[in-house]
Amino acid sequence: MAVRGLQCVLPAVRSVKTGIATALPKQAKTIYLSPEWRGLMSRLLAQRGRRCEACGRTGCRIFGDHIHELKDGGALLDPGNVRLLCGSCHSTKTARVRAIRWRETV
Repeated sequence: MAVRGLQCVLPAVRSVKTGIATALPKQAKTIYLSPEWRGLMSRLLAQRGRRCEACGRTGCRIFGDHIHELKDGGALLDPGNVRLLCGSCHSTKTARVRAIRWRETV
């Protein structure tokens, strides 16, 4: 009896379009689109080179990462507060800092 009930649902399930349930593209914070930030990044990349300052990787996208997070009082446009990181190192560092911050709130 249960199988017969499920067969009534199958035509509806087969027609569900799963491709429409996609995540929205990530929006950059407006400060990272500002001329000030872009200028700082251009200067840092010219001075330090296009390599990850954590693992030394080259030939990849380089992110400007705040050593002391803005949420924790880090300076926004201070070159001494910015490290150049590859995507992997940036994600690892960000996840670690978020986990620490979350543990401190619990």
